[in-house]
Amino acid sequence: MVPAVLAGIVFFMCAFSRSLPAGVRINGLNVGGMPHDRAIAAVRAEIERELGQKKLTVTGKNGEYSFTYPEISYKDDLNALVGNIKKGGDYSARVEYYLCGGEETLSYIALSESVPAEEPRAEFLASGEPFLYFGGADGREADVPRLKRDVQAALKGDFGEVEIHYIKTARKSSVQEIKERTSLLGEFTTYFDNSNLSRASNIRLAAELLNGCSMESGATLSFNERVGPRTAERGFLPAKIIENGEYTEGVGGGVCQVSTTLYNAALLSGLKIAEYHPHSLAVGYVPPSRDAMVSGSACDLKITNPTPYPVYLRAEGGEGRVRLRIYGKSDGVRYSLESEVLGSVPAPEEECSDPSSARDGKDGVISEGYLVAERGGYKKRMKLRTDKYLPVKRVVYSPPQEDTTQNIVDFEKTTPDKLCLENFYVILEKYFRNDKWRKFYDQNSA
Repeated sequence: MVPAVLAGIVFFMCAFSRSLPAGVRINGLNVGGMPHDRAIAAVRAEIERELGQKKLTVTGKNGEYSFTYPEISYKDDLNALVGNIKKGGDYSARVEYYLCGGEETLSYIALSESVPAEEPRAEFLASGEPFLYFGGADGREADVPRLKRDVQAALKGDFGEVEIHYIKTARKSSVQEIKERTSLLGEFTTYFDNSNLSRASNIRLAAELLNGCSMESGATLSFNERVGPRTAERGFLPAKIIENGEYTEGVGGGVCQVSTTLYNAALLSGLKIAEYHPHSLAVGYVPPSRDAMVSGSACDLKITNPTPYPVYLRAEGGEGRVRLRIYGKSDGVRYSLESEVLGSVPAPEEECSDPSSARDGKDGVISEGYLVAERGGYKKRMKLRTDKYLPVKRVVYSPPQEDTTQNIVDFEKTTPDKLCLENFYVILEKYFRNDKWRKFYDQNSA
């Protein structure tokens, strides 16, 4: 077996050490009389010389891509051709040119030339018009199969220039659809006394901090996290707040009016209330069972976006009003709110001797709040909450009764004719309320 293999190797080497017959020309090059290996090397050197003078250019909208040897290589059949030549004459070797790393190279070009479609979009603004709309643009992708065919055809011919062709990639949505996703879902406005400067300042500041926020689908907004702590260091001022059923002074008074306005706007927009807290006393800027108190970190207002699209909040506080507007994709339902008073809690009353301590009271309220949803003529009334607001104690000024017992004239022993008329009337005016005088007067007036 081993001798046979060795014999084959010797035969193969001898075959390639053989010389070509005289007068052999391959691809126009005279290689007659050359050993096979030298003839093959000479022909390939000429192929590479000619290849070095060629250039393949791929032209696209984003640039030009040029390739030369050795980025362009070749394969031939010279080994088989030379081994079968028996006599002189002209022979042609089959040469095929190819782009090195062709798949990856052409994919890179296609990626460089492709432009994705720019979808229409809306930019949410914190002031002025709520949205700025952009129409977007269709994109393009290089036609890769055609590019490969054109490159192969060029390499078989005179190389030259290959132009990239494109396939249009259309936008998936329109500006009209974007506008429908950013329509006004609901709004609510409450009013306040603009002359109460500290409270008005707190309302404006809270509205500014809330303004411009957005909520992705399924996200929950925390009022306390968005507005932040109500402290003097952050610009909040002392104003009246409700604490433990009493009106008292506290930093950030008035912020609850902003949270209450947001609460109503959210319900009217079809959003979900994840957390709310009523005031201990009924407030004057919304009907009962429609308020939402916030306090420190313990009492928060949290709102969840149940829609498949983002929602956007605009808050404005100034000129005696705070207004919340919410934008997003409508579900086609119209929402309204109702408040129903079920009863009252009488205000307790007490007397005071200091006129400055007197104050009007207010009866407490028992109430319910409802959300009404309407679509296609069908209405559904849903109970949201039941509340009991405490009464405000009424304090009535009662002047102290003057003690006249020390200066009473003993009218039982004194008759009017014993007193001068002037003194009599003075005494009459001064002591008219005295029971002792009334008894005397009644007995002697006849």
